[in-house]
Amino acid sequence: MTDVVDEHTMRSVRPGPARPPASAPAPAATAEGYCRVRSVTEALAAPLGPEDQVVQSMPDASPTKWHRAHTTWFFEEFVLGPNAPGHRFVDDSYRYLFNSYYEAVGPRQPRPQRGMITRPDSRQVGEYRRRVDEAMGTALDAGDLPAEALALVELGLHHEQQHQELLLMDAKHLLAQSPLRPAYGPAGAPGRKRRRGDPAVAPVGWRGHDGGAVEVGHGGRGFAFDNEGPAHTQWLAPFELADRPVTCGEWLEFMADGGYERPELWLSDGWHLGRAEAWEAPLYWQRGVDGPPADRRVRGSGEWQVFTLGGLRPIDPTEPVVHVSYHEADAFARWSGARLPTEAEWEVLARDHWSPPARGHLPGLHPTPADSATDSATNSATNPLQLCGEVWQWTASAYLPYPGFRPAVGAVGEYNGKFMVSQHVLRGGCCATPPGHERVTYRNFFPPASRWAFSGLRLARDA
Repeated sequence: MTDVVDEHTMRSVRPGPARPPASAPAPAATAEGYCRVRSVTEALAAPLGPEDQVVQSMPDASPTKWHRAHTTWFFEEFVLGPNAPGHRFVDDSYRYLFNSYYEAVGPRQPRPQRGMITRPDSRQVGEYRRRVDEAMGTALDAGDLPAEALALVELGLHHEQQHQELLLMDAKHLLAQSPLRPAYGPAGAPGRKRRRGDPAVAPVGWRGHDGGAVEVGHGGRGFAFDNEGPAHTQWLAPFELADRPVTCGEWLEFMADGGYERPELWLSDGWHLGRAEAWEAPLYWQRGVDGPPADRRVRGSGEWQVFTLGGLRPIDPTEPVVHVSYHEADAFARWSGARLPTEAEWEVLARDHWSPPARGHLPGLHPTPADSATDSATNSATNPLQLCGEVWQWTASAYLPYPGFRPAVGAVGEYNGKFMVSQHVLRGGCCATPPGHERVTYRNFFPPASRWAFSGLRLARDA
């Protein structure tokens, strides 16, 4: 596919290298940290041509071009506008086109119609990024931004990392709509190369916790989104957590046992939604067919295949299952004689075994199997495998405020708090999460019917 990113987009932020280093620390409100994060966005957009970048495949997804522009709008609207004397907005219409949901800022393009924004085109969005990056570089170099503005820069960089993951999620959903099933990139790029799992996965093991009074939530050291705090005490009964995520092979067993046809396994909303949308497997799974690519529009009768950002390929039974909704995860847990963990259970056990994956500066394209040769020395008998870095893990917890939560004053207070209804919490990070963005207290959230996120599950049970 055509690389639509002009050469200036990778050298527009100064100072600092155009390409981030191999290790990616948490972003800091410095010119170098700003450059590092912003250049990753452009690198992730580069494999997508102009046509790829403008299309919106469903109301919940956004075009790649919009992600690139919205993350730029954030810095211009919240940092440069109020804090850079003499700054002139690049284009006043962009303040309408690329606002996401900030009511306090003003009206915006309706979310389901972001794909109608054919102008500015992808190159003009690249120029928009260049001009804002140049102004941000000047402001950060000068060193006279107030502390409140630097805090917004840090928030904006973590916000952009969120959109880097969304960019991959949304691009995958878009490419999956094509009968040609085009790949975003090679199966081993841009992040880690796939690791080959054992031919058969060992039976799931369990890691216990005695429960009692435990502290959960962010304690105030380092960056966190506002919804991760305040730290507070919860009471837990003794419980056990599975030592690895549920695999594709186990999901195939669930399907073979009629998991999608047995109403006793499902919550009512999930059952009716699954019937209405004809769910019979995770999103992006399909029966294999013979013949040219265009024939894949017809449902086949062969072995199950999965569409990945690296293209269509056979199901690997050893890798974590991904792209399942909360309803599917809950039904599988019930079928297994287990349940989903609460987010407090997940966090207190994960805190003792937290080990972010080692990878380069870019996210990966697909979850990988647990590699016993690599992981056994540190994880075998005591540590759960793949707590982060492969699939977001559904929890049984509704997305609600922690005791004492107060949203920030002003427009940025709309960032998380206004969504605390009708959603469930996921924990752990995934293959598409930017390196350095994972935290044990991180609270991701999606509606229970969502399937296009890189979402899987880990089982829990009462001790």
